Amino acid sequence: MDLNMKEVYRFLKELKANNNREWFNNNKDQYLKVKETINVFTEQLILALTEIDPSAAGLTPADCTYRIYRDTRFSKNKTPYKTHIGIVLCPGGTKKSYRACYYIHLEPDNSFIAGGCWCPPAPLLKEIRQSIFDNIEEYLEIINNPDFKKHYTQVGDDLLKTYPKGFPKDWEYIDLLRPREYTIFGEVPDSLMMGNNNIKKIQEYMVAQKPYDDFLNYIFEEHPELAIPQRENRK
Repeated sequence: MDLNMKEVYRFLKELKANNNREWFNNNKDQYLKVKETINVFTEQLILALTEIDPSAAGLTPADCTYRIYRDTRFSKNKTPYKTHIGIVLCPGGTKKSYRACYYIHLEPDNSFIAGGCWCPPAPLLKEIRQSIFDNIEEYLEIINNPDFKKHYTQVGDDLLKTYPKGFPKDWEYIDLLRPREYTIFGEVPDSLMMGNNNIKKIQEYMVAQKPYDDFLNYIFEEHPELAIPQRENRK
């Protein structure tokens, strides 16, 4: 299948301008073509990731993509459809896992590539901070690597206003323990996602990101229970 990512972005622009069920139903055929394109795009991303992380080989598009329909039950925003497409590639886990994953975000004028651990629960967040504290030289080597810094401009998000408990406040690198989310972010132009060489370019981000995700995911070798979402752990 010949991937036409420009049509994906065109559809998302039109959907944002016409975010209602009548327009969507009248353009359902376009959406189905977009969905097919994204599935093939995701398959290619899985293959690209498998080249650098063989544990990604078992992933399928269904493991990595989301429904376009928004859950509006608890939201003030009642528009029925998402106006972006998110793709999560999580080797060794699922998109519901707390493992550090690779995330590709397709949205007109707001495309980006991200990764790391999003919204970790308190026990996992504590382990991440402890791992950074105990292995600071390794962590600094990863986030200060020139290739990493070239691709990712932000490390960590949702910072504490003060400092986390249980760690010395005068520690030289205490600011590295302030994030509540250990995600990384790299803004990219829409043209990269739509370009003929898009998979290769995204793979370069994956290569730069892998040591960071590996550092975080090492925690689950000693604490595999922390990788399971709490809602699933209650079953």
